[in-house]
Amino acid sequence: MPALSSRPIVPFVVACLGIAIFSAMDAVMKQVSIGIGAYNAMLWRSLVGLAMSVIPFLVLRQKWPDRGRVLLHVKRSGAAGISVFLFFWGLVRVPMAEGIALTFLSPIIALLLAVPMLGEKIRQSAIIACSLAFAGVIVIVIGKAGEGGGPQALHGALAIMLASLFYAYNLVLLRRSALLANAIEITFFTNLVFSGLFLLAAPVAAIALPLHYVPLICLASGLAIISSLLIAWAYARAEAQRLLPVEFTAFLWAAILGAIVFGEKVLPLTMLGAAMIIGGCAIAMRGKAAPGPATEAAA
Repeated sequence: MPALSSRPIVPFVVACLGIAIFSAMDAVMKQVSIGIGAYNAMLWRSLVGLAMSVIPFLVLRQKWPDRGRVLLHVKRSGAAGISVFLFFWGLVRVPMAEGIALTFLSPIIALLLAVPMLGEKIRQSAIIACSLAFAGVIVIVIGKAGEGGGPQALHGALAIMLASLFYAYNLVLLRRSALLANAIEITFFTNLVFSGLFLLAAPVAAIALPLHYVPLICLASGLAIISSLLIAWAYARAEAQRLLPVEFTAFLWAAILGAIVFGEKVLPLTMLGAAMIIGGCAIAMRGKAAPGPATEAAA
């Protein structure tokens, strides 16, 4: 696998692009989830995504991974699948910007998990970067605290916070997966596990996909695959702790897309918090990369 770059600006920028595309997918999926529910939105996105991702996997004659790598893919994708379902269920009930802000517990947890799970030595700059970016999220939440939202908003917020725990575990395992497998393999197994996971409830919860939602599901699937390829590529070339603050940039895109697509407000404190988030990301980009963790560790 590629060695860590001593100048990690390229993987950092690629990861930022991946997050921007993923945020656009979030907006599409929120629209679909409002119409047919979070479960069916994820079920159909996963099935279409599997059909799309299997093509490069077969055409490029990717070798089937060994048992250890398959188990790693299953654990990572399983955690991610639970996370995205909870996230989109909650996102239907809260504005996009606030929903994204609530997920920012994930990079903080993942930063802590990177020590025992990946053997990374956490630099002071990484702690400062995540702390500044998380403080920006707090500023944003304070700005929205007076607006309320009722029980539905509370339930949505709790679901998204729970989703952030699963997502943090997924982020750390993604770093390990990216050191062992290429982006095409990771993306294929993500959609394969997602499809299997959501098909378990299909006999009692699935509905036929309405025709007018087919273009949106195809768009969401395509955006998810492109995002997955970009982020997996970046995680293979930079430490997890260096890329984790990139997750905070999702708020910027969520605020923009939420305002344009759903007419959601962006408050002054939101802009202040966004500036702090950008500052945290700038700090994360500084310094040289440390040696990567051993890839032989058990998943």
